[in-house]
Amino acid sequence: MATRGLFIAGTNTEVGKTHVAAMIARALATSGRRVGVYKPVASGCQATADGLIAEDAAAMWEAAGRPLTLEQVCPQRFLAPLAPPRAAQAEGRRIDAALLRSGLEPWLAASEIVIVEGAGGLMSPLSDVDYNIDLAAELGLPLVIVAANELGVINATLQTLITAQARAPHLPIAGVVLNQAMQRPDDASLASNAEELAARCDAPLLTTVSHRSGTFDQPVDWFALAAMKFN
Repeated sequence: MATRGLFIAGTNTEVGKTHVAAMIARALATSGRRVGVYKPVASGCQATADGLIAEDAAAMWEAAGRPLTLEQVCPQRFLAPLAPPRAAQAEGRRIDAALLRSGLEPWLAASEIVIVEGAGGLMSPLSDVDYNIDLAAELGLPLVIVAANELGVINATLQTLITAQARAPHLPIAGVVLNQAMQRPDDASLASNAEELAARCDAPLLTTVSHRSGTFDQPVDWFALAAMKFN
């Protein structure tokens, strides 16, 4: 795979994974890079006159400057807000496991770097046989883990790292982004979570994101990170 890329995964749903993925895409595009964005599958899509729209895919596409087409950003879209295999089943369909992989090919041809966003946590199912971590390992793209800055984030992040190391021991882990997904004024852990993660995680804490911020609190060279190799 000649094109550089990053696989963006969350410690869970609703941690701001799409927000961070879009921020990375925007930062790269602003720096002059040709950025591709790929969401292999999405559920909980919005029904419109033009068909199902995956809001996550649209956000990434806009951030990257609308490369290729929105259809190519997310070729498999489903209505029900369920895990993709269940959402597909609700429509009498099945996830096309081959398309999860081949859908990346146009982006490899058109981009210097591709930002791939998974669906949920590492062990969230993408198809009847695939989990996010399996696709990430097969693609070989360095893993960026997005974690929500809230009480419990240390456990969630360490469990995610353990899962990655156990399930895909050779996959490079670029690091963790601590994102303030929701305003939690009564959560005393907010002030210390970054320090705790930096001390306890094998992977580096790359940066933090303040609530509703469009910029990273600490700058990151995402293009350089995407060049990480297998262990």
